[in-house]
Amino acid sequence: MKEYKIDQIRNLGLVGHGGVGKTSLAEALLFSAGITTRLGRVEDGNTVSDYSAEEITRKISIAASLLHLDWKNYKINLVDLPGYADFIGEVVAGLRVTETALILISALSGVEVGTEQVCKTAEKYDCARMFFLNKMEKEHASFSKVSKQLQDRFGSGVVAVQLPLGEGLNFKGVVDLIQMKAYIFQKGAQPKEDKVPSDFDSQAQEAREKMMEAIAESDDALLEKFFDKGELTEEEIKRGLKKGISSKKIFPLLCGTATENWGSNLLLDFATEYLPSPADFGEVKGIDPNTKQEIKRKIAVEEPTCAFVFKTVAEPHVGELSFFKVYAGKISPGNDLLNPTKQVTERIGQIYVMNGKERKEIGNISAGDLGAFVKLKSTHSGDTLCDKKHPILLPPIDFPKPVINMAIKPKNKGDEEKIANGFAKLHEEDPTFIMVVDGDIRQTIIYGQGELHLEIMVDKLKKKFGVEAELEKPKIPYRETIKTKAEAQGKYKRQSGGRGQYGDAWLKVEPLHRGEGFQFVDDIVGGAVPGKYIPAVEKGVVEAMHEGILAGYKMVDIKVSIYDGTYHVVDSSDMAFKIAGSMGFRKAALEAKPVLLEPIYNVEVIVPSEFMGDVMGDISSRRGKIMGMEADGGFEKIKAKVPLAELYKYSTSLRSHTQGRGHHTREFSHYEEVPREIADKIIKEAQDHKQKEKEEE
Repeated sequence: MKEYKIDQIRNLGLVGHGGVGKTSLAEALLFSAGITTRLGRVEDGNTVSDYSAEEITRKISIAASLLHLDWKNYKINLVDLPGYADFIGEVVAGLRVTETALILISALSGVEVGTEQVCKTAEKYDCARMFFLNKMEKEHASFSKVSKQLQDRFGSGVVAVQLPLGEGLNFKGVVDLIQMKAYIFQKGAQPKEDKVPSDFDSQAQEAREKMMEAIAESDDALLEKFFDKGELTEEEIKRGLKKGISSKKIFPLLCGTATENWGSNLLLDFATEYLPSPADFGEVKGIDPNTKQEIKRKIAVEEPTCAFVFKTVAEPHVGELSFFKVYAGKISPGNDLLNPTKQVTERIGQIYVMNGKERKEIGNISAGDLGAFVKLKSTHSGDTLCDKKHPILLPPIDFPKPVINMAIKPKNKGDEEKIANGFAKLHEEDPTFIMVVDGDIRQTIIYGQGELHLEIMVDKLKKKFGVEAELEKPKIPYRETIKTKAEAQGKYKRQSGGRGQYGDAWLKVEPLHRGEGFQFVDDIVGGAVPGKYIPAVEKGVVEAMHEGILAGYKMVDIKVSIYDGTYHVVDSSDMAFKIAGSMGFRKAALEAKPVLLEPIYNVEVIVPSEFMGDVMGDISSRRGKIMGMEADGGFEKIKAKVPLAELYKYSTSLRSHTQGRGHHTREFSHYEEVPREIADKIIKEAQDHKQKEKEEE
């Protein structure tokens, strides 16, 4: 296989809102480069990058797909990333290792919530950004409207380097503003180079002027020249454009139609000439795992080896594939590399380059390039692999927090362990998916980025591991507490031939501030209860608190003091005082105005402004409190506090209220008292359930 120098490599993350045509563009680019002999279609389920059964059935991208092609002696690695909000974790992982985010926009719908999300992620990982306006052939497509939207949202750095010749049904080609040439698109053939049509000349000159001005503004030396001469040479435009893109001051805008393969050749030409190579990013920062000091490593072949695994895929009949980027050095099969995260050594086996599910084995891979390892023992997403003598630990991937949770139960009894093992493997593939066995509510809970995300994980569990499970509504981890002080005696006395049982404890309970937990105080004076029995009393109190007194939920934020009691020299024991502690606590807590608490979450919703009223109304109907609103680019951000009990299936509701254009995040905030009428209902349900269990026994 051909070897490429680091400056001949381009790594692009294909991102955008769902449905803008990323997978179709990937198809067009592969076809243009001769990797495929036909244009696959998402509708037909025959694209290179959407190859899993779930993707073909649902006709959406679900996982990051690794693609590569050669274009005029340059290697272009494409990471096709999902647009659906449920799979934002894939986008985060993909943009972590690509120098440029190629952001697709629909010429019909313009800037959407997903556009905002991917731009923020690209900015966070310091990616260069370029925009491709897709679907230019559709009726009502508007280049001018969307380019203005982009400039309003992302600043004057958004620069059109092409101008469409016609829009909508009249779209027939583009004007290259750098060389002032027209390219007329032809069905099934290369674009035809031509002069700029006379009726487009003044429009093209004006757009070129704006492009030159933006390029000049990104470089002081060019700005001086531009002010002086009012013009830049083609060479200065090219140099300034390349530098402006690398420094993240310029975000070029191109356009075309992916499904017709119009504009992909010009996009590839642009990528090789103007987009940054890995070497343009200079160095990568990490920490020395031994000293914990920050260290830097130059992105170069001659440096000690350093690679980063950004995605793990469990492939049937192959084992685990690990997608990685080499930041420094060169890796060959047989190399032993250190994983400083796990403190283990990995022996490198086969190395592949990927095009969707197709793999091609290669002899080695160098700095700047992307590839896949097979069957690493202990290395997963977010891990570093490096030279043992020159260790470096790169920062892990900062994955988004879950926005939804559901309970899961096996269809067949006894499959709990299989489910746990399967989900553990799926978590390695997708760290935004988490499984927790919650002892408090006695359910296994899975967390993710949306309902579809969790449904797909359950599907994968069945297909990959042969285990069937069902989703069900998660129980709410309510808590119980008290509102006033109270005192009570817990006395346990039993005599039944031989040695008896005797324990007597006077307890005082009082509420603590929310979040303070539990305090136990020994206020015994004069040895009324010997010190050796005090821990047993505390143990009894803790057990009673764990079982709750209203609805069986754990009690919190309570201070308990033992201040008096009596004992028997022969009959007293730890067991007797433990029972006495439990009895005394229950009596006192029932006198201290016990109440039910519920978890409250901070919720942030980002929506187009036209849906704001509906979304706020929906939040209020869920007992949510609106805490504030603020503009977020071209969207509105609503901040609210909402009870967890009211957030069940919220992502689906939000989508239906916003035509799929709303996005939310959530995070635990605090516990708060449940309104009386709701609390009464919860307590009655819990008591009925307990009664039913007793009857069944």
